[in-house]
Amino acid sequence: MSITEDERLDRLLDADTIAVIGCSTTPGKAAHDVPAYLQQHGYHVIPVNPFADEVLGETAYDELAEVEADVDLVNVFRPSGEVPEVLGAVRERHAERGDAGAAWLQLGISHDEAAAEAEADGIEVVQDRCMKVEHGRLRG
Repeated sequence: MSITEDERLDRLLDADTIAVIGCSTTPGKAAHDVPAYLQQHGYHVIPVNPFADEVLGETAYDELAEVEADVDLVNVFRPSGEVPEVLGAVRERHAERGDAGAAWLQLGISHDEAAAEAEADGIEVVQDRCMKVEHGRLRG
């Protein structure tokens, strides 16, 4: 029996630790406000931003590979053209550490080929959806 897309999204929302690639220091930007919302709803948000030392009171990392904590889900705020590189880093981490089993590409971000490659390596991928919107819809 297959699960519905809403059931799949809801299961992914069970993540505890979310690495946010492209997490912004600028309030008002989705890449800041969505992680702030997630943090306010009990998620441990780990910012990945090579141009910041700290975002949302958390240490920022230059790249996903540097994150020491186990990561349940990687939330992506980077342009679609950067998705192959980003999902490549997720695939590498998943293969090496066994974590980062899901990647969530925010609204307007997608790359079917890179997503298919990640899924072939056992990583669940959500494309072109806002995690805040889906959390509010499914858990609000």
